[in-house]
Amino acid sequence: MPTIEIPAAKTSYNCPPDDTILRAGLRAGLGMAYECNVGSCGNCRFELIEGQVESLYPDAPGLQERDKARNRHLGCQSRALTDCKIKVPLREDYKARIIPRQTHGELIAVEELTHDIREFRFRLETPNPFLPGQYGLIGVPGVHGARAYSQCNVTSTGEEWHFQIKKMPNGKASGALFDQMKIGAHVSLDGPFGNAFLREDSPRDILCIAGGSGLSPMISIARAVSQSPGLRQRKLVFVYGCRSRRDLAGESLLRELPGFGTTIFYHAVLSHATEEDAWTGWSGFAHEAARDIVGGKVADYEIYFAGPPPMTEAVMRMAIENKAPVTQLHYDRFY
Repeated sequence: MPTIEIPAAKTSYNCPPDDTILRAGLRAGLGMAYECNVGSCGNCRFELIEGQVESLYPDAPGLQERDKARNRHLGCQSRALTDCKIKVPLREDYKARIIPRQTHGELIAVEELTHDIREFRFRLETPNPFLPGQYGLIGVPGVHGARAYSQCNVTSTGEEWHFQIKKMPNGKASGALFDQMKIGAHVSLDGPFGNAFLREDSPRDILCIAGGSGLSPMISIARAVSQSPGLRQRKLVFVYGCRSRRDLAGESLLRELPGFGTTIFYHAVLSHATEEDAWTGWSGFAHEAARDIVGGKVADYEIYFAGPPPMTEAVMRMAIENKAPVTQLHYDRFY
């Protein structure tokens, strides 16, 4: 089994043949930086000092030509072929709160939420809990490469992981999940991952902003808040942005929670409402509506958000423009 050495940190760890340099490091308790875990963001880049690695995704968008020229690689897409020495920054805040595990899951239920979002529920072969707002990697049989999807449930044991997944145009993994996966089918699972988890020690009220399948981690956070004795009295403002009425989701899930209408508030925002929608609610973009819903007092909230890249970038700009410290912004960057 190859050994990965980080000379600057005076530490090393083992990297099994079926694991990546990043995920093996996280399993070893090291704070290696990352976000998407699927080769898109580039946050997990490292410099190879000695040794040989194999790239699982040679054309990954997270790695530029200038990175390759400097012998940089993506930790989430690199397997060690030999013992290696690497240069990579380690940060305390990236240490896994729950050590991620590789396992398999059996599909036990599917529920349709909208015309293109379904909830897939898996029972894990090896249970592992996760923090509300985190995500796991799903490996779909016959599809190359794992995909990152956020869990929507809350669990202390991790026996089941539930995901609300949007069917993407020409999406191989989501297409296979929607069109081919039957009850009893198995997938590979890995996780949990992500740093956009619920901060239970924050004294602030909570603002959740979601778009598309970004609904999933925000629902997990809302469910956790409603169950936590220390948080259930805090106000939670939940803003869901979508195109039209047929894309609406989330309200019925939140209505099931204690505190809905008193401490938990749902607001839908349609960006492309038509006359047929007969819409009288919030219109426009989710980040602008969220700002107006809280009366511009964005900095008073702990802010969690997930959705398409343009939406998350817009939310981040809006929050910073409204004086919210970056330490109060929680999201994982996906592309």
